[in-house]
Amino acid sequence: MNRHAGVEKARAFFAGGLGKRQALSLETRRGNVDRLGEMASVPDVVTRQRSRLGECPVEIVTTERSGPGHAILYLHGGAFVAGSALSHAHVSAMLATETDIPVYVLEYRLAPEHPFPAGLNDVIKAYHQILTEVGDSTRISLVGDSAGGNLTLSALCRLRDAGTDLPSSGVAISPSTDLTCGGESYDTRKEQDFFLSREGLETDFATYLAGTSAEDPGASPLFGDLTGLPPLLLQVGSDELLLSDSTRFADKAKAAGGDVTLEIWEEMIHVWHLFPQWLPEARQAIKRIAAFINKTMAG
Repeated sequence: MNRHAGVEKARAFFAGGLGKRQALSLETRRGNVDRLGEMASVPDVVTRQRSRLGECPVEIVTTERSGPGHAILYLHGGAFVAGSALSHAHVSAMLATETDIPVYVLEYRLAPEHPFPAGLNDVIKAYHQILTEVGDSTRISLVGDSAGGNLTLSALCRLRDAGTDLPSSGVAISPSTDLTCGGESYDTRKEQDFFLSREGLETDFATYLAGTSAEDPGASPLFGDLTGLPPLLLQVGSDELLLSDSTRFADKAKAAGGDVTLEIWEEMIHVWHLFPQWLPEARQAIKRIAAFINKTMAG
């Protein structure tokens, strides 16, 4: 299936439920997001094991080639109010298959039941537990998409501030780095982005923040100190409302001396990685993430 046909398939899927998210109950929205995991088959070579990291459930995704002593901590998206290991089942499976590294998909606590900074605290605790188990931070990578990309970048800043050994790399897919919704692409991409809207994101971000300022660096990593971070890979679609969240973050991190790779994928939608069955670019993007992780991670 070519790019345009694949995007139209995704558009139809969003129009059938996810695109009307503000009119739905939270329970229905969460169920619709989890349906994403049913859209593509998971290879038989993948093993999924339920466990816990800190106080949170985690799904550990491996293949028979997955080597011990390495780990990818994956933080799913879902606007801080939805998402799970189920919604990202095929993404984590492809990442495990391409890297031969165990992928830990953390089911951090969600708003509104658990607003900021509960989810971020969960990520920090999970990282410390993985670090204890692996024993070497250079054999860990932190990866997240959308809200999970926000948590990835925020967690890296907090870990640095605490003097914790940082992972070998961080990967942020279509991250929300500015919860004030202040980027120019909120205006310039509002017609192209058929999934996200300013109104919807402002509502979800307010639910997550629960009174915390959107300019708090812990909630919006764009406003934080970006020095001393590990090598970063940011992937974002050219048609996304959140395009400028990635471009502005990359510019600021580079200005702070960071090793930052920014990839803008032409005509791609928000977290297109979720649609490998329709978009060859989804498979290509995950392969590039795997190559980046393998390049930056110690053997």
